[in-house]
Amino acid sequence: MQEEKITLQTDNGEAVDFYVLEETRINGMNYLMVTDSNEGEDGECYVLKDVSGAEDSEAVYEFVENDDELDYLCRIFEELLEDMDVELRR
Repeated sequence: MQEEKITLQTDNGEAVDFYVLEETRINGMNYLMVTDSNEGEDGECYVLKDVSGAEDSEAVYEFVENDDELDYLCRIFEELLEDMDVELRR
């Protein structure tokens, strides 16, 4: 499996790399489960939502922060990742 990496810009312009663990589409929205570590160690996982519009040339992602939405998405990603050696904790 090829590892996919995305780079996001912070509010202060700093580039931060994330490694894509899984992606899914729910109700017309694309979501990514990403981690800040590709070394197999304990890394932080985040769920990103693609909020880009049709006119955007590149995908625009924002962190999912709503607790209800995050709980729902984490359950979906847990099922998608059950064959991988990934343990999600909240």
